[in-house]
Amino acid sequence: MDSHADTTAFERRIAHHLKTLRTERGWSLDELAKSSGVSRATLSRLENGEVSPTASVLGKLCSTYGLPMSRLMALAEDGFQPLIERVRQPVWSDPAIGFRRRSVSPPSQSLVAELLECEIDPATTISYERSPKPGLEHHLFLLDGRLEVTVDDATHALKPGDCLRYLLFGASRFRTPQDCGARYCLVIL
Repeated sequence: MDSHADTTAFERRIAHHLKTLRTERGWSLDELAKSSGVSRATLSRLENGEVSPTASVLGKLCSTYGLPMSRLMALAEDGFQPLIERVRQPVWSDPAIGFRRRSVSPPSQSLVAELLECEIDPATTISYERSPKPGLEHHLFLLDGRLEVTVDDATHALKPGDCLRYLLFGASRFRTPQDCGARYCLVIL
């Protein structure tokens, strides 16, 4: 999303869905904090829309809920439309680490595959402790730059045009070199 008002509205919907996910399971903030490794105070501030979630925190929460991050983003969208113009594709960013994620696929709660366009700044490492949902199929196609991807202790160095296909069960890490970032498309099934 390009305007500040739209981003704020989108983040408010994410906050609402985070709270809904927790209350639907009958979990207290303390229970969620213990199982996710995210502090109770941070969870409360997230659910109240006082702060924007980081990639790391969203990764931990999605893992706890057994939900891909793309599905959480889809839950925050309004209604299904089969076509979504680029200017209306929601962009979520974590400026603290230099990560941007565009949800290219029209949001749908009933369709499985998600297409994302992601950008990582130079000299950045993003780590996820576990898969949000064990066995997620990923197709990562590097468009520009260089990217090192580690999946279940196997490290792959990607150059533009390379495609890495994998099933995600455990930890993963995305790392860019000092001299360049990376832009890639990611299909998640």
